Amino acid sequence: MAELVVGRIAKSHGLVGEVAVEIRTDEPELRFAPGSALAVRMPKAKAAGKTLRVVSVREHANRLLVSFEGVVDRTAADSLRGALLVVRSEDLPPNEDPDEFYDHELVGLRIEDHGTGAELGEIADVAHSAGGDWLVARVKDGREVLIPFVAAIVVEISRSDRVARVALPEGLLELNAES
Repeated sequence: MAELVVGRIAKSHGLVGEVAVEIRTDEPELRFAPGSALAVRMPKAKAAGKTLRVVSVREHANRLLVSFEGVVDRTAADSLRGALLVVRSEDLPPNEDPDEFYDHELVGLRIEDHGTGAELGEIADVAHSAGGDWLVARVKDGREVLIPFVAAIVVEISRSDRVARVALPEGLLELNAES
C-alpha cells in the first residue's frame, strides 16, 4: 500500500488547536474537506500513526488553517508541528488523465532514452520544490540524478509498459559523477 503526502503541518495557529498546513496536493478541497480522515506520519511525533479527522478548514497566506477532532488547544497543535498528512493510494479516485500522475505511479518505472531506447535506470522517487517537479533517477551505476519533470525532457510516460522515455540534455547523467 502506497501512501501519498497531501500536506505538512507547519505550525500551530492561535490558541484553539488550529494548525497551518502546507498543501502538497492538487485537490486540497477534497483532501481537507470537513469529515476527511488523514493519517499522521512523523517518526518522533507523539501522534505518529494516528488518524486525524478534519473539522474545519480555511485559506490563509497560501496555506490552509485546519482544525482536527481532538486537537483543542495550542499545546496539542504544537505537538503536530512538522507532521506529514497522508492518504492511502487505494483511497484515491482513479487517475484517468493521461498527462497527470500520482507520485506512486512513477516510482519504479524504467527510464529509457527516447532516441535510442537504451535503458538508463529507474525512477526512485519524485521530488517537489518551489523550482518545479523532479524525477529522482537511480542510474545504472547506482547514483541518483535529478531529472526535471518537464515535457521537453520527459517526453513520454507509459503506465502500461512501466517506462518513462526521456530526451536528456547532454551531460545531465554525468552530473555529480565521482572523478
